[in-house]
Amino acid sequence: MEKFTLHIRFIIALNRTKKNSEAPIFCRITYNKKRKQFSTGVKVHPDYWNNEKQKVLKPEKNESVYNSQLSLIKNKINQAFLLLNVNQENFDVDDIYLQYTGKNIKANKTLLEVFSLHNERMEKLIGIEYTKSTYTKFKEAKNHISRFLKFQYKKNDILLESITPNFLSEFDFYLKSQRNQKQITINKSIQRVRKIIKLSIAQGYLKRDPFILYKPKKHDNIVVYLNHKELQKLEQHTFKQDRLNQVKDMFIFCCYTGLAYQEMASLKEEHLVKGFDGGIWIQMMRQKTKSAVSIPLLPKAAKIIDKYKNEEQLLPIISNQKFNSYLKEIAVVVNIKKRLTHHIARKTFATTVLLYNNIPIEIVSELLGHSSITITQRHYAKVVQQRVSSQMSKLNKKLNKKR
Repeated sequence: MEKFTLHIRFIIALNRTKKNSEAPIFCRITYNKKRKQFSTGVKVHPDYWNNEKQKVLKPEKNESVYNSQLSLIKNKINQAFLLLNVNQENFDVDDIYLQYTGKNIKANKTLLEVFSLHNERMEKLIGIEYTKSTYTKFKEAKNHISRFLKFQYKKNDILLESITPNFLSEFDFYLKSQRNQKQITINKSIQRVRKIIKLSIAQGYLKRDPFILYKPKKHDNIVVYLNHKELQKLEQHTFKQDRLNQVKDMFIFCCYTGLAYQEMASLKEEHLVKGFDGGIWIQMMRQKTKSAVSIPLLPKAAKIIDKYKNEEQLLPIISNQKFNSYLKEIAVVVNIKKRLTHHIARKTFATTVLLYNNIPIEIVSELLGHSSITITQRHYAKVVQQRVSSQMSKLNKKLNKKR
């Protein structure tokens, strides 16, 4: 292996001079033509810094303290470099810095460590690239892995390089047998773990993908939605409690718009736009995919907006938890034998309102704001098959009459 020389330099950042005329001193590590720069915590007046001697000059009152501090930093970096030379075949300037700070170098990263790095970054991007809901799901996935490692391996963590190809199969069995999860939920957790592995490879923490041959187990994708009779029954019922009537109206609104909870909750007047056809359209960004959606405002949805809108909000404000809790009450009162959640309104829009009214699946995909039509096809394939079967049955009857 080719050996490269390590260079350590201290540099005063004149462009960051403070009001008291002091400027911070940075340490720059150069190795294999790559640099890593970090703050030393030392701040001095530029006149008291000797760049050639790499020292703080005597007129500075803390001259000896600062020089000792810089000397200590240099010695610790050299020690880290020597340690890597002894223990590692390949390393870069980032590894030298990580070794100096006492953190794991790339080759020694653990699964939960990378999970934490990913989740910390994701948390800072909530509302920019990710939703809080997506962040919460990755936190849950990390917790599942943590519990699995203790159960399966009696460990608090595992080195990335120690992960074997059967890791996911064991994780699958654990979630099924110990956590009583369904396959669709398990597959989502596994998908998130695989994302962490891909991140590890991209960052150079892992050389190969241990799960490259893994295939997720299939599951029956059952779409739960309200059929025409159930939707009609709900629309026609009036509850004694105002809170239930409000939630019913908001649920029906989403049955005719396909909006997810967060989009419904953040709907404002500015999102109602007059379209090219002269009608009113809902135009906004999908919270989950950050893609733009345009949905025509159907008469029943428009009627509900007219009923509740005020200067600040178009619909009543209620938490997702309370919304779904009230839906359980509504289902019991109206005698709907399905576990009602807000998401069922979105599925009802796709099926009962659109697909069963012969709206082409590519338009359904567009109105739902899916990033790909394959997502729509995967979720609603059976519904489409039922619709095709129904249409073919009608065709057969017509053809038989002509004979």
